[in-house]
Amino acid sequence: MIIFWILAGILLALSLVFVLAPLVRPTPPDTAPGQDRLNLEVFQQRLKELDADLEGGFLDQAQYDAARRDLERELLYDLDGAETAATTEHSSSALSRWALALVLTIVVPAATVLAYLEIGRTDLIDQRQTAAMADGANTEAASLEELVQQLEKRLEQEPANIDGWMMLSRTYLAMGRLNAGAKAMERAYALAPNEVELKIAYAEVLGLADPNKSLLGRPAELIAEALAQEPTNSNARWFSGLVAFQRGQYQAARTTWQSILDELAPESEEADNLRKMMDEALRRAGIPAETASVTPGEAGETTASETEASASATPQADTADTQTESEVPAATSRTSLTVAVSLDPSVSDRVSPDDTVFVFARAVQGPPMPLAVQRLQVKDLPATVTLDDSQAMNPALRLSAFEQVQVGARVSMSGQATPQPGDLFGESEPVQRDAGSNVRIRIDRVRP
Repeated sequence: MIIFWILAGILLALSLVFVLAPLVRPTPPDTAPGQDRLNLEVFQQRLKELDADLEGGFLDQAQYDAARRDLERELLYDLDGAETAATTEHSSSALSRWALALVLTIVVPAATVLAYLEIGRTDLIDQRQTAAMADGANTEAASLEELVQQLEKRLEQEPANIDGWMMLSRTYLAMGRLNAGAKAMERAYALAPNEVELKIAYAEVLGLADPNKSLLGRPAELIAEALAQEPTNSNARWFSGLVAFQRGQYQAARTTWQSILDELAPESEEADNLRKMMDEALRRAGIPAETASVTPGEAGETTASETEASASATPQADTADTQTESEVPAATSRTSLTVAVSLDPSVSDRVSPDDTVFVFARAVQGPPMPLAVQRLQVKDLPATVTLDDSQAMNPALRLSAFEQVQVGARVSMSGQATPQPGDLFGESEPVQRDAGSNVRIRIDRVRP
């Protein structure tokens, strides 16, 4: 409808151009001899005649003078009248033309719009647009149907065409025929069960066809197989994180996605979407987004041995398909650390009673992510807390999985889990992990 009114306005403007152009065009100069000039020539001719009559003796001097005065009087009258009439006529003509142009500028568009609104059919525009959109949708659906028929005929003749089965599956998915798409992808997978990308595609289609859009079960098995064949495959790693997310292993999902995020351009759309999914995983785990961020000053750089330790712990999470992080009970392991935390009087004037205190344990040889975390406030100090597997941020990274750990405590001035300059902290030496270990931590240092 907007396009119609724009076009109508353009047409009205063009029509006004043709109507108003002759009215506002300047009057061309009059090249014909003027009336004053003609009157002057007549005066001169008659004056010559009077002079000739005077010389010929037909008139005496008194008669000549009287005739000349009459002739001059007539000339003066003719000149004044012509000038006034011309001026009046010119002014009147210009004024009337501009007045008419102004009236037409207002009347023509207004009359046109009112006439259309009165006798026009504005509803026909919307009807035509709706019909055009419906025709486009029908044409697209018809083209997809034709493509499906062509693919089906081709695959009857070439049943071993893997690309054909995959294209047929994607076409079915575009048409909303999810089960048919899963069956077509199954035919492609059966032809090349060892192809990594085909396994991932089959797992994805099975997840889409599932009523709950779940990747648990057969899709998860396919993704695990693909990851075992090609550990660096980004698609397999992404779906592996999604499987962990659907199992409720939110920290495991975030850890997997973080490794993919490190390989993406920071400003890309893919990186932005992945960060949102990671934040959602942490939110569901009930942990602030900053908790999983570890700076080199607190945890050190992740080494190759740390990566291997993390990878060796991952299969433990894969065996717990139906167990979520929130379902890990405190009694599942006897491994625990009793930590006595105190604040050194020399730095007590730097904190307030409501400042947050994080007590944590992390592996000496392993990933930098804390294995167990407890949260206190300065007003609770001195305090004795117990760290065990029930406080694991990631079910694949538990306190009981590492022999040596380092225990620390940090007062966060900002309340964030990410270490900040000015935070107070204290750390223990590496301790041997065993049941009932006791550790003392004194918070007496300031983070630079």
